[in-house]
This record gives sequence, structure tokens and C-alpha cells, in this order.
Amino acid sequence: MNLLPFFCAGWLFLVGCYALATSRNLIHAVGALAVCQSSTYVLLLAVGYRSGGTAPVFSDVPPGARPVVDPVVQALTLTDVVVGATVTALLLALVVQIAKRHGTVDPDELRELRG
Repeated sequence: MNLLPFFCAGWLFLVGCYALATSRNLIHAVGALAVCQSSTYVLLLAVGYRSGGTAPVFSDVPPGARPVVDPVVQALTLTDVVVGATVTALLLALVVQIAKRHGTVDPDELRELRG
């Protein structure tokens, strides 16, 4: 078992969290959150990877003749990509509305939003 994809997923998550914590721009924060979410893609694909595996399409090959990759993990990764794109688009639309209404995308200058 190769641990490189797991370390890569952890590194991506930590880089995204660091960028999110040090962000002074809402657009940069949305990008950092997208980097954090991309670590889940790598993690899911690392969990579902099988060395020497092929696509789970059986036409003339009897089941069990060769190793196949888990299709559930691939479907979860595809769903994660779609949800990530939707969340990123929604957050960027909110940033555009904040910029229109308040004239800035700096979170420290948004005093009106504090409770």
C-alpha cells in the first residue's frame, strides 16, 4: 500500500486551512476552501485505488478473473466534485453581492456584519 496519496491529501488540506486562516480577501478565502475540498478528492481516490485494477465493466470476463476498481468510490468522488463546484459558485456569488453592497472584499473592513 502506497501512503503518498494520503500524505498528499493531508498536505493539501493543511495548505488550504493555512491559506483560509491567513486570508485577507474573501475571494482568496473561497479559493482556499476549494483547495481544502480538493484534498477529499485525492483521499477518496486513494481509498478506492486498486493496483492493477480495471474499470468495473464486465462484458465477456467472468467475475473475479481480474481485480476491479471500486465504482462506489468513483461515484462519491464525482459527487464531491459537483458539490464542490456548486459551493464555490455560491460562495463567489455571495462575495460579489458583498462587494456590491459594501464596496470591499476585506473581511476586516466589514464592520456592519458583526453582531
